[in-house]
Amino acid sequence: FIDPGSLEQIVMNLCVNARDAMPRGGQLTITTAHVDLVGREDATGRTVPAGSCVTIAVADTGEGISPDVAAHIFEPFFTTKGAGKGTGLGLAVVQGVVEQNRGAIFLDTVMGRGTTFTIALPVANEPAVASHELRATAPKGGGETVLVVEDEEPVRRLAVIALASAGYRVLDAPDGQAAIDVFDRHRTHVDVVLTDVVMPHLSGRELAESLLARRPDLRVIFTSGYADDAVLRHGISKSDVPFLAKPYTPTTLLSKVREVIELPPANPWLPPPA
Repeated sequence: FIDPGSLEQIVMNLCVNARDAMPRGGQLTITTAHVDLVGREDATGRTVPAGSCVTIAVADTGEGISPDVAAHIFEPFFTTKGAGKGTGLGLAVVQGVVEQNRGAIFLDTVMGRGTTFTIALPVANEPAVASHELRATAPKGGGETVLVVEDEEPVRRLAVIALASAGYRVLDAPDGQAAIDVFDRHRTHVDVVLTDVVMPHLSGRELAESLLARRPDLRVIFTSGYADDAVLRHGISKSDVPFLAKPYTPTTLLSKVREVIELPPANPWLPPPA
């Protein structure tokens, strides 16, 4: 039942994680199969569903994941990376996309021998549907340009792939200063900026103020997975501006972008300074 854009998002995210798990090199393997799963527990303690499924497994030969870490691996904001190197939303986003498509994700890992994430998608008995028909319910782009600003690489890649698959032209940047540089090169073409609120060096609000000084008609969508008080400390009130909570699915992302593009130009993009 899954569409190609969503599947590409999932595989890209898992491959980035596998790369990070092998800093000294190793082997990355992607395997597909049609299997009858037997219900069992995976390394997180979750029950793997039984039934006829198509599976996609992404395996690495890294150091593996300890049991105490594995128990929390799909929780939003849980990360083993150092400060400023990730918010832990990548796997939570993947899990959301998989479950939105009626599937499940499970983990097998052995310390010192590597990790395998397996996506299980139920076999579809209905006739195949063309991918463009399958995605017809999701809001489509009309060639508009979206600048995605996100400091966590897997989350940024997910957004870029979803938007590009829906017909948008996509630019991206890993932080506020890079976003300003990208925007200045494409100033007249950018229609919407999707920016994380909490980023190192330059917050989402500071970035928006800088870009709006250059283009007052620019649309801005703020996104964050942090609690309301943390977002407020960065000068953003979720009720006053277009806001998208993380982790989000491709459908919610596309719906928010389309909604903002269709808003009238007079919409106030930033609340008054505190």
